[in-house]
Amino acid sequence: MDKEDKPVQRIRFDAADEEAGHGAHERALQRHRRLSRQSSVGSLSIHSAGGGTRNVDPGTALPITYRTLSIEVDEEKQKKQSEVKRAEEKGAVDLAGLEWHTLDVEELCRRLSVDTNQGLSEDQIKRRVGEYGRNKISPPPSGLVGKITGYFFGGFGSILLGAGVLVFIAWKPLGDPPAEANLALACVLIAVWLIQAAFNAWQDWSTSRVMASIGTMLPDQCIVIRNGSQASVSALDLVPGDIIVIKQGNKLPADVRFVEVSSDAMFDRAILTGESEPVHATVDSTEDNYLETNNIGMQGTHCISGSCLGVCVATGDSTVFGRIAKLTSDPKTGMTPLQKEIFRFVLIISTFITVVVIVIVVLWAAWLRKDHPGWINVPLLIVSCVSAAVAFIPEGLPIALTTSLTIVANIMRKNKILCKSLKTVETLGSVSVICSDKTGTLTKNSMVVTDIYAAGEEYTPEAARDLMAVLRSENNLAALSKKKEDVIDRVRMLAGLCNSGEFDAATMHLPIAERKINGDATDQALLRLSESLGSVAELRRDYKKIFEIAFNSKNKFMVRLMSSAGQNATGNNTTLMIKGAPDILLGRCDTLLDDKGEAVPLTTGQLARIERIKDDWSRQGKRVILLAQKPTVAPFSANHEKEVLVSARQSLTFVGMVGIVDPPRDEIPDVVRILRGASIRIFMVTGDFKLTAQAIAEECGIISNSALVDDISALSRDGKIGTTKQSIVLSGPELITLNDAQWDQLCQYQEIVFARTTPEQKLRIVKEFQSRENIVGMTGDGVNDAPSLKAADIGIAMGSGSDIAIEAADMVLLDSFAAIVEAVQYGRLVYDNLKKTIVYLLPAGSFSELWPVITNVAFGIPQILSSFLMIIICCLTDCAAAITLAYEKPEADVMLRPPRNPRKDRLVNTRLIFHAYFVVGLLQCFLSFTMAFWYLETQGIPFTAMWLKYGEYDPQYDTDYINEKVNVASSIYFVTLVVMQLFNLLATRTRRLSIFQQPPLFNKDTQNWLLFPSMLFAIVVVFIFCYIPSLQNTIDTRQVPVEHWFLPAAFGFGLLILDETRKYCVRRWPQGLLAKIAW
Repeated sequence: MDKEDKPVQRIRFDAADEEAGHGAHERALQRHRRLSRQSSVGSLSIHSAGGGTRNVDPGTALPITYRTLSIEVDEEKQKKQSEVKRAEEKGAVDLAGLEWHTLDVEELCRRLSVDTNQGLSEDQIKRRVGEYGRNKISPPPSGLVGKITGYFFGGFGSILLGAGVLVFIAWKPLGDPPAEANLALACVLIAVWLIQAAFNAWQDWSTSRVMASIGTMLPDQCIVIRNGSQASVSALDLVPGDIIVIKQGNKLPADVRFVEVSSDAMFDRAILTGESEPVHATVDSTEDNYLETNNIGMQGTHCISGSCLGVCVATGDSTVFGRIAKLTSDPKTGMTPLQKEIFRFVLIISTFITVVVIVIVVLWAAWLRKDHPGWINVPLLIVSCVSAAVAFIPEGLPIALTTSLTIVANIMRKNKILCKSLKTVETLGSVSVICSDKTGTLTKNSMVVTDIYAAGEEYTPEAARDLMAVLRSENNLAALSKKKEDVIDRVRMLAGLCNSGEFDAATMHLPIAERKINGDATDQALLRLSESLGSVAELRRDYKKIFEIAFNSKNKFMVRLMSSAGQNATGNNTTLMIKGAPDILLGRCDTLLDDKGEAVPLTTGQLARIERIKDDWSRQGKRVILLAQKPTVAPFSANHEKEVLVSARQSLTFVGMVGIVDPPRDEIPDVVRILRGASIRIFMVTGDFKLTAQAIAEECGIISNSALVDDISALSRDGKIGTTKQSIVLSGPELITLNDAQWDQLCQYQEIVFARTTPEQKLRIVKEFQSRENIVGMTGDGVNDAPSLKAADIGIAMGSGSDIAIEAADMVLLDSFAAIVEAVQYGRLVYDNLKKTIVYLLPAGSFSELWPVITNVAFGIPQILSSFLMIIICCLTDCAAAITLAYEKPEADVMLRPPRNPRKDRLVNTRLIFHAYFVVGLLQCFLSFTMAFWYLETQGIPFTAMWLKYGEYDPQYDTDYINEKVNVASSIYFVTLVVMQLFNLLATRTRRLSIFQQPPLFNKDTQNWLLFPSMLFAIVVVFIFCYIPSLQNTIDTRQVPVEHWFLPAAFGFGLLILDETRKYCVRRWPQGLLAKIAW
């Protein structure tokens, strides 16, 4: 079967798990299909294989910005794979000449002039950088023409241009005579169109700059062998011939040919081949096709298990991905949920105004044109309809959205939070559950050995070090003590040899605690212990590795077969060394290394003591690692891994245990408290032992009262709800037994710790909560976290985590887990500020501008707000102020509210429309009409003189006099709206808090100085268009009497007081009527 026709393989649970939780699992899958996040093919993904700071062209996501996993390959990725497939077919000729995979290792090294043990020299590196350049793919074409087209015609640009053209036509040739006001209006529309295009260009440049700066924030390092020692270098500095050390979780930074592989080394190549199954790495070629052979690792693919040593054979544009990138089109990004909501809202009001315009045209054609032919001519009809349409549609909304998201992205960057897509920012405001990994996320990931247990005694590392030092001195060679030294030395040997960590050669001169180690935190702690008891380098010179099985989250142990460096690995001179979880390994031990260094049978009493010490250390929050050994032979069967695993199942000799402390991050208790105050439940999901996990959870505040912690017995299989649903601690094996009813009960708990979980169980936890209408955020940093990070609504990785976790996540916390509070706060702020923008734009810009046109057409009253001034309000005075709302700071109560439910809490709902149109809009419209007609009344033109007259006034009224006074009244209507909007701006900047609780000035946490320049700008615009004589004659505006400035100010102040009263009632009676209808 062709590869691209293979079905996508999905995560499966074991039989018991699937049977127990079938219903919940099905619901989870259904919801996942409905809400599944799109693959990040189109989102910004920067962290590269193990590592160099890569600049990413923000204008377009590079084709190689993707994330891949062997599970849940969704439709978007399948589309991407088909693109890659087509590109491969196009590029097949280019790849045909590649023969790195067919060479043997010796010939490969000869051609590249490199020794796998020594690596390249400094001179070789300098020459090759000059010859091959840096290891980066050339950015794709910028698409400048498309961008410029988008600047001018994106958003409402095409509407503004179309309106301008129509008004030009109304001026000439339809104007008879041509009206200068129409020419001025057309010029304003074209000017606003150009201003919007310029703003779009500036916004794009600004966003690009922010995203480019984010692109340089992730460390992008890889481990290479150069000058005979391991070093960490930027992936950008790799050259062909570099020897690259590849470990589980790394993403390949270049194309490599494997020269050493562990038995369990596997790579996820789904992004290239579409294969959902990982591929075993080999040293020898398995296929003639360069793309298919298993001894080549291609840039961008992930090592999901095991370890390898590889020779870099291609970098930058010469890699397979570099060649394909030139042939594939750039990925397209769709609209985010908020953009879709805004588009939906704009579509609704556009449809509404289109219907209104059609009704007006029909009324004119069927009635006014015949019965009142002199009232509205064709040019005036065009101008009125165009003005009403342009005014009714909130042009400032898309600009405000882009500005809000850019501001928040910039704030995220300052807080060292990397958001890969805009959707991430929006969804953060909805998160209701955060499932957090423990190690490296809640804890500092700086593990230190604090306790050692060996030969029936407990030691501190200092005591063990002193014992070794004393016993090695020439004056203390007592036989019994010498045997004790043997036991401690054996602990040191296992800690140093059964360890995949490596000291960085560049830091070997530093004290042990300060040296950099390439490896996971547990290996680092054990390596430092071993080094403190004696030289690890000497140990590794004296022994050679025969075979290795790396630690993984399923086995929960690591195995190495070691033999003396000077002997052949035959007979019984090979030692199986194993370290891992005591609850897994202790049952496999039947002997114990005693204080004489001899293996003696493990008694029940000794076993009980070991269990007691293990539990005591675990209750103190320590990670416990058991060290054991077994004499064995080198594997001789075809399946080495299976043979070694069988050997490790029994007859192990217990050597010792170590207790490792990984203290919680200092800020975690405050973070948990704040998130809980925001009605977000935070759970711990870890692979650690149950007692250890619970102890750390209590330190972090995830469990608030250890006396109220339930276990699995509290979950009734018949679905009965218990009395309390506060805290519960469950292990992975217990999760497998839960049925649907028990999951329902479990998901009601406020505090949960999941211990000893596998990657599949972590994934199931996420999906079970999602199926019960929770928006789930998952945090993690390890390879085993990647599937659940991908499945969660928001995957959150730590910047110090594995490459595969960072690729799978939507958001990366580069510095501290505490940044998640800022992330959630500003995720909610985006939503809040957009609501405020809409509430501000609708009353004057839509509602109050539509009624003058309707009364003009339907009731024969002169249009009391000129078309020109309508455009000025919606495109200048209101638009400028609306943009400033994007800069509003979070309200003080934003982290005290429950998260919004995306299914129920829409951006624009009936409550918001009611407030904008029928509270603020009705008040502004009524008072503006009142001010305008009151002025006409004072000038001797009563309302009845114009009602249903259609320009045919009674003989006692002079038409020119009425027209002149109507121009003044139009300016008064304009001023009244503008002034009242200044106060509406102050009212809408908070949803619940008083202006005194959220002052716009003199408070760093709440101030928004930009409000006042925008207010001043609005007043200046009024003076420009109403007080300059030359403009007055052109656009038919007039000076406004002074009392018509102060009265609107009084009305605006009253509007502010009214809104303050409404907010007070909402805060005072949160369950009252006003609170229920509050926007």
